[in-house]
Amino acid sequence: MARDSSATKARLLDAAFAEFAAYGIAGARVDRIAEAAQANKRLIYVYYGNKEQLFDAVLQRALETGSESVPFDADDLPGYAGAVFDHLVERPSLMRLVLWKQLERPGATDTEAVSYLGKITAVQQAQEAGRIDAGIDANDVLTLVMALSQAWFGAVRAPQDAGTDTGWAPDRLARHRSAVVEAVSRITAPPRAAE
Repeated sequence: MARDSSATKARLLDAAFAEFAAYGIAGARVDRIAEAAQANKRLIYVYYGNKEQLFDAVLQRALETGSESVPFDADDLPGYAGAVFDHLVERPSLMRLVLWKQLERPGATDTEAVSYLGKITAVQQAQEAGRIDAGIDANDVLTLVMALSQAWFGAVRAPQDAGTDTGWAPDRLARHRSAVVEAVSRITAPPRAAE
């Protein structure tokens, strides 16, 4: 039974991810989620509570998966930015989910807050050690790194899901990624010692 409930929960989260990414919280329909997951609609309420709590569970799982797929390294913020960019290219619906979250549930979840605090602390430590320019507040450094990593996804002709568009040409994708990495490199490089 536990094995079956784990499989059902996973199917519900997968179906809810697709539904929320496409329609947001207000537009998402529990009936469609249950049908796509091949599960009883009642189980959504049993396992997750209401639709907002289901959205939070979907977002938390997406953030945890992203953290596992793209480990944070304060000593290589350009590399981290490039890896975040790659992660989003492979999962364009994730950026849509994040945008819906910002529109419909703008408050930070505990998972987000804890994740950001740890990253900010790591950036501060790298700044104190002289490995990152300390001229910009650590919180702002992290915000800029994430914003640069995500910027192309809100731009005109951003990559789409494979089913709706062919996405960027490989050379254009490489140029965008290179621009992200270079921009992060420039804003985080420690000042050179006087010669």
